[in-house]
Amino acid sequence: MSAPSEIEKLDEASSESRRQFFPGWTMLGIASVAQYMSAPGQSYSVAAFKDPMRIGLGLTETDYSLAYGFATLVSACLLPGIGRLVDRFGARIMLPLISAGLTLSCLFMSFTENLGQLYFAFSCVRSLGQGALTLVSVWLVGEWFERRRGMATAIAGMGGAISVMTVPLINNWLIAHYGWQIAWQILALAVGASLILPGLILIRDRPELLGLQPDGLDANSSTDEERSNNGGPELISVEDSWTVRQVLRDLTFWKLLSVPATAALVATGLIFHQVLLLGSHGLSSTWALGMLTVQAGFATLMTFPAGWATDRFETRYILCAAMGFLAGATLLVITMPATWLVFAYAIFMGAQGSIFRSAGTVVWINYYGRVHQGAVRGMAWSVMILASALGPLPLALSIDHFGSYNPALWLFLALPVFSAIAVMTAQGPRPAPK
Repeated sequence: MSAPSEIEKLDEASSESRRQFFPGWTMLGIASVAQYMSAPGQSYSVAAFKDPMRIGLGLTETDYSLAYGFATLVSACLLPGIGRLVDRFGARIMLPLISAGLTLSCLFMSFTENLGQLYFAFSCVRSLGQGALTLVSVWLVGEWFERRRGMATAIAGMGGAISVMTVPLINNWLIAHYGWQIAWQILALAVGASLILPGLILIRDRPELLGLQPDGLDANSSTDEERSNNGGPELISVEDSWTVRQVLRDLTFWKLLSVPATAALVATGLIFHQVLLLGSHGLSSTWALGMLTVQAGFATLMTFPAGWATDRFETRYILCAAMGFLAGATLLVITMPATWLVFAYAIFMGAQGSIFRSAGTVVWINYYGRVHQGAVRGMAWSVMILASALGPLPLALSIDHFGSYNPALWLFLALPVFSAIAVMTAQGPRPAPK
């Protein structure tokens, strides 16, 4: 065998250099920052503004809640279209544009003077923050990572977890010292400064543009062989990606979708009514609210283990486990044989939440490929948002009409059981039909 030529040595050195300085880590950092800065459109951030804005604008609780609910529905309806735009134009264009839109929306929110303006402003911040910015950040991670997609998604998701823990406190401090109008303006400045220019300068849509494959592999390497050696779940290649029309005709898509939709509906309902649900078993409101901290803390603690598992086991099995945790939590709410089991309830809720930050996020690209991942995920997330908006309603109807939460809780217990059966009978990832 002849010795390698100087050109081959240079190519090998260049390939090794690209692997050592894998730009995907930069994309991962931007995605994490984007999830943190999606806060202006997220419920945990908006909650800090509720009473100051409602009182300042002279609105009732119903007025404010209806405006927020309307904005949530608008966000859900727009997500499929936003996903198509991200697929077409990429994150390098869309993330700065979305960030600029969110910046302007926060500024407009600070000048809101009446209910009509509040409807418009809420629709903008919810659609661009909670919806579009989160979607494009996950899209970017999906393009740059494949074998390590679960762990990468978990790392990016830490931006959102840290946002939940810090932004409400920051908002409260800003409102107390400067008022809600200035607080919205500071949020606008933070979003613009952290995402618009960095996004334009640093983002590259796909590794192939730099002669790489996902995970930093060289363009000439065999990802199939690498993936096999890694022992991870089967994934769909770019060439075998599905179109949205094909996905919507696939029974497996609807079986998979039943899991996050059930999680969104049931978990939202349980958390929304948690004080009264746990109070019916003798727990004080302080303990019931404290369980939210336990849930969030355990979910954060389990983020990386969930990401690790997502990279090593079939996604549908992990989603089935999440349904088991959710069913267990619901059963504990119904029975609660001992009050100390409230900690088990919080742990179960946190565990299912951490799974959906990883497996529940990557399932769509793992099953249907990269080419149309934004549109496919947008369709799925739209259903999830609508389900979360409906989540508190069954429990409210149950207590109003039956004088007990139990009828709705038994329904909530049945849903994850049926979803677990559905996802276990789903087919594994396979190429798009020809």
